[in-house]
Amino acid sequence: MRRSASPAVTAISGMVMALMLASCGSPASGPATSSPAGSTADAPTASASGTATAAPGTTAPEATATPAEGWKTFTAKDGSLSFDYPADWTIKDPAGQTPAGGGVSVDVSKADGKSMATLRTNVVTGAECTKKQPYGLLDSQSLPALAQAGTTPRFTFESRTDREATDPMKATVLAYGITSAPEPAGPEACPIAHFFTWPPSGAMFGGVYNPFDTSPGNEPHVDTPEAYKETAEYKNIRRMITSLRPAG
Repeated sequence: MRRSASPAVTAISGMVMALMLASCGSPASGPATSSPAGSTADAPTASASGTATAAPGTTAPEATATPAEGWKTFTAKDGSLSFDYPADWTIKDPAGQTPAGGGVSVDVSKADGKSMATLRTNVVTGAECTKKQPYGLLDSQSLPALAQAGTTPRFTFESRTDREATDPMKATVLAYGITSAPEPAGPEACPIAHFFTWPPSGAMFGGVYNPFDTSPGNEPHVDTPEAYKETAEYKNIRRMITSLRPAG
């Protein structure tokens, strides 16, 4: 059963997205190594504590296993990108501050107002990684439609754990989105950086999973990332984000 969320926890999603914009884990210029599309075979998985463990050699459920009834297609006003989304979800365009020099600024929400994902383009990245944390990879899919300059980005659902955090509600960050960064080779990684290479600099399309969220309308008894992966909400999020493609 989920615990009630404190005011600090309810602000986690916004804080994490802000931190990701300043994250040290920027996209690398080299090609990324990724699992086959729609598969998490041999990839590490993570518990709510963020500890990575070996995953069995099985294929992850397809995002289309329980799709919403009826989908629409959104195309950015600048004609750069398109993606599909459930017909009962809403899109705010523009959302918040548009990146300097133009670009796309879109938020996608469920009918009840819960934010599902944010799309931004013309995002500047390039900071260095100065601190690594234990990580876990729960889901991964290659996205060849978004390949740029020999680099194929991938959708990931992953975690990072702060060893110094004393509050378990703040110790682990879980987020999903598209990244061009190479897969970590060991048990630790730079902070989550869901950015991918896209002209003229970079872009982001993702969101945050908060296991302590008690918003009305959430599916019951979902308080671990493993359980969340089996929900219709996550499968729709995954299907939406992985449908991102060049428009036209």
